[in-house]
Amino acid sequence: MSATSQQQSEVVASALSEISHIATLPEITLRIIDLVEDPASTAQDLHDVIQNDPALCSRILKVVNSSFYGLPGQIGSINRAIVLLGLNAVKNIAIAASLAKLFRGGDLTANFSAKDLWMHSNATACGAKLLADHLKIGLGDEAFLSGLVHDIGIMVEMQFDRNRLIEVVEQLGMDSEGVPAIDMREVEIAVLGASHTDFGFGLCEKWKFPRTFAHATGYHHTPLELPQDQRTLPALTYVADRIAARSGFGCRVDLPSDEVSADVLDALKLTTDAIDKITERVIEQMQEEGPAVG
Repeated sequence: MSATSQQQSEVVASALSEISHIATLPEITLRIIDLVEDPASTAQDLHDVIQNDPALCSRILKVVNSSFYGLPGQIGSINRAIVLLGLNAVKNIAIAASLAKLFRGGDLTANFSAKDLWMHSNATACGAKLLADHLKIGLGDEAFLSGLVHDIGIMVEMQFDRNRLIEVVEQLGMDSEGVPAIDMREVEIAVLGASHTDFGFGLCEKWKFPRTFAHATGYHHTPLELPQDQRTLPALTYVADRIAARSGFGCRVDLPSDEVSADVLDALKLTTDAIDKITERVIEQMQEEGPAVG
C-alpha cells in the first residue's frame, strides 16, 4: 500500500470510528443477514423475524408488488413474498430499507441534499437491476443493492464532517442543472483526505457486506481496475450510475459526464442502444413509483 493509500485508509478508519450511528445496521437487519447466510435456515425462519417489524413488512410488500419484479397480481402475504422472491432478495430489501434511514439530513447546498442523493441511488439501483436482467446474468437483486449503496460514502462524509463536505460541493462548480465541472473525488481527497469511494468501501467492510458490494461501492467509477472476475457488479453500477444521471432523478455531484466508456461497454457486452432503452425504462419506473424503498 502506498503512503497516500495508507493515509486515506487512516482517514476512513478515523471517520467510521467517530460516527458509530451510521456504522451500525439495525439489529433486525443484522439478524436477517445472519439467518439468510445460514444454509439451514428456512423461509419460515425469515418470516418469524420479519413479522415483528411492521414497517419492514410494508416495505417488502411495496417492493414485491412493484414493477421491479413484475409478479402477477398483488402479493399481500409476507410468507408468499419470501417464497416468490427468495431469502436472498428479501435480505437485500431489508438492507435497502435500513439504508433509506441513513439518507436523511436535509439540504446541504442549493444544488445538493441527502434526499436528492437517495433519489439518485434509487434510480441507479433500478438501472442496475434492469441491466442485469437484460444481460441474463442472474444478479438482479445484487445489482439493485449495489446501486443503492454505491454513493453511501457521501453519507459517511456528511455525518463525519458536514462543513467540509459543503466545501467540496461548493468547489465542484455545478451548473443550474446540478452538473459538476470537475471530478468530485479529486476535491474530496484535497479537502477530506479521502474520496466517497474510499469511505463507502470502508463502510461496507465495517458492515461485513459481501466483498462484491464493497467493490461496487469502491470501484463504481473505475470498475476495470479490478480483476476480470470481480468486475461485473462494479461495471453494472458504473453504467447504471450514468443511466441515473441521464434520467434526471436526484443529483449527480460526482459525475461531470454521463458518457459510458467503450471499454466498460465491451466488458459487459452491452450496446448503446440497450442503454438508451433501459434509460427510458428507468424514467418510466421512477415516474410511476418513485423510490422502490424510501
